[in-house]
Amino acid sequence: MTTQMTDLTTRRLGATGPSVSGIGLGLMGMSDLYGPADEAESLATIRAALDAGVTLLDTGDFYGMGHNEMLLRDALLGRRREDAVISVKFGALRGPDNAWGGLDTRPAAIKNFVSYSLRRLGTDHIDIYRPARLDPTVPVEETVGAIAELIEAGWVRHLGLSEVGADTLRRAHAVHPVADLQIEYSLISRGIEAEILPAARELGVGITAYGVLSRGLLSGHWTADRDVQDFRAHLPRFRGDNLDANLRLVEALREVADSRGATVAQVAVAWVGSRGEDVVPLVGARTRTRLDESLGALGLELTRDDLAAIEAAVPAGSVAGTRYDAAQMSMLDSEK
Repeated sequence: MTTQMTDLTTRRLGATGPSVSGIGLGLMGMSDLYGPADEAESLATIRAALDAGVTLLDTGDFYGMGHNEMLLRDALLGRRREDAVISVKFGALRGPDNAWGGLDTRPAAIKNFVSYSLRRLGTDHIDIYRPARLDPTVPVEETVGAIAELIEAGWVRHLGLSEVGADTLRRAHAVHPVADLQIEYSLISRGIEAEILPAARELGVGITAYGVLSRGLLSGHWTADRDVQDFRAHLPRFRGDNLDANLRLVEALREVADSRGATVAQVAVAWVGSRGEDVVPLVGARTRTRLDESLGALGLELTRDDLAAIEAAVPAGSVAGTRYDAAQMSMLDSEK
């Protein structure tokens, strides 16, 4: 028996969402948080993804304060709008010094945010629109209700959520069907498996899994002596003894990958894709080289023996350190 990722075009985001490619492309790192990016290479990577059949393109209005959306607009010039499923996160506030300023998912703010996103993207609709985090000052029912009105008006096609827990997901879904939940899910971030994933499946909500390579930690390319100058320098998993312990997990995973003639990244992506037809991995490739590597996961069939070897190499709960620092972890409804 084998478990494998299916063809690029055969996965659907939940019971009510759109059909998308078996791997999606996350664009955040092309504008923000991972240090300088080459804009020409970013555009070439997005276009290469589209040429390869990738349809799910994930962005956020606060990635580079609008730069990411305009980058996507430029990459789509001359292409059919229906060839892309554009997913947009909103609600995170930024300052001119790049500082984070909290969240705002009030209905009036949502109407404002979507108007700017539509203009920056150069489109008349957004396929999936989602708050980036749960706003503790606004009932989720109000946020969902506002997005439902945008859907009724045609500006948005589907409702998505991000990093919410099972109870919040149920409350939101009771107001309007949720197409998908975007949440971190990888070999070393498996917290959704206890309650959130079962709730999503009960409701018919798809999963778009980001962080499948854990921000590069599971890529097979990270080294202990790497000089980190971006936000990963503040993440517990990338620091001190935690990093050393986590890189030992990567090396154990490399043995499995080598036995299959694959790379560490390909095995990590394929593992997430093997979790079910309702799970779509998002890869954050910033270059065509890294994109090609990740897309190689589509042809990687994982047998039962492979899956057992992967579990032995990276057992659930074996990661050292939390996903974010304490302040950021406290903002995650999915971790409560």
